[in-house]
Amino acid sequence: MKHRIVVLGAGYAGSYVAGTLARRLSPADAEITVVNAEPDFVQRLRLHQLAAGREIKAPQLADVFVGTGVRLRLARVTAVDPERQVVAVADADGGGGELDYDTLVYALGSHGADHGVPGAAEHAFDVASRPSALRLRERLDSLGRQGEGGRVLVVGDGLTGIETATEIAETRPGLSVALVARGELGAPLSAGARSHLRQACDRLGITVLEHTEVEAVEAARVLCADGTALASDATVWTAGFAVSPIAATSGLEVTEDGRIIVDRTMRSLSHPNVYAAGDSAYAVGDNGRPLPMSCASAGYTGMQATAAIVGRLTGRKIPNTKLEYLGNHISLGRRDGILQMVDDEGRAKPKYVGGRKAARIKAAILKMSLWTTSHPTFGLPKRRHRLAAASDASADKALRVAA
Repeated sequence: MKHRIVVLGAGYAGSYVAGTLARRLSPADAEITVVNAEPDFVQRLRLHQLAAGREIKAPQLADVFVGTGVRLRLARVTAVDPERQVVAVADADGGGGELDYDTLVYALGSHGADHGVPGAAEHAFDVASRPSALRLRERLDSLGRQGEGGRVLVVGDGLTGIETATEIAETRPGLSVALVARGELGAPLSAGARSHLRQACDRLGITVLEHTEVEAVEAARVLCADGTALASDATVWTAGFAVSPIAATSGLEVTEDGRIIVDRTMRSLSHPNVYAAGDSAYAVGDNGRPLPMSCASAGYTGMQATAAIVGRLTGRKIPNTKLEYLGNHISLGRRDGILQMVDDEGRAKPKYVGGRKAARIKAAILKMSLWTTSHPTFGLPKRRHRLAAASDASADKALRVAA
């Protein structure tokens, strides 16, 4: 019996893990299945651009995995039973079923978090997924057809909020864009980078509302804690991310916010045949601090999970890959940006890179992320390793022998 590896999610982390495992493990011993709800790879780092009106590539996952031996199951994950080692899925046509696994890689990522703010889920748009970004795009198109002066209110001054506000303001100059910040705009950045950010907002005509907390969202306005009401034709909610409750309800050991607690090799502390990567994993970096939800963290945790799975199944030594967070790359439209490096404590370093150079670097990072995800086996050794206990029918025994 082949060792069954099931990867949940085909984002930056899941696609990399599946493709790399397919190249490094012998197909005679291992069977790899990827489960993803959408048929294409979503460039999540560019969804704010998609919402603003730009055309963003979305490679078909069937093309991404062609020739790798990876099986693609287009379905939505509805539950995980780590005791029975099965995953329940629902297909788009209403069907479903269960997938058995010997090793599970949980990489379902995250989605926008409304934090329980009344009306946010019903009335606000977000850019956390391709369908939601397209809904916002349709709304912005509608406002454009109605004439000048449509009001767009972006709630949240994190990286997503800043990139969304600046992208919309640059791409659709006929709209009035405002950015709502709970504290000081760009507070985590260095003084120079904060100044650059303010200049960019001024240049693009973005109204910045600092020290403003939103208490409720309505169809045509936002209500603030100080009693003010802000008129809005399109409210964009970018006030953080949350993970799916599936891991928590499955019985896996998770944090309060539902991320899977893993060891240094991305292995679940409660269930050793489950690994987590990307936003779904609560991983502690080399600096002793939890890795933030980000594409960079997805890359590092994906590499570590892959190395651990290959090592344990083949009886080889498991290397420690880097688990670090070097800084933030912020787009301010297409021709401006900020690269802010951080120290080991996650604090902004005094120096930063801004302007066109930062924009070009960010564009190169996005291009590289797409290419490496679209070519998951490029540059990996052609040799595929046999499992340590390939002749045994029991995959559990294979794991025990390799451990």
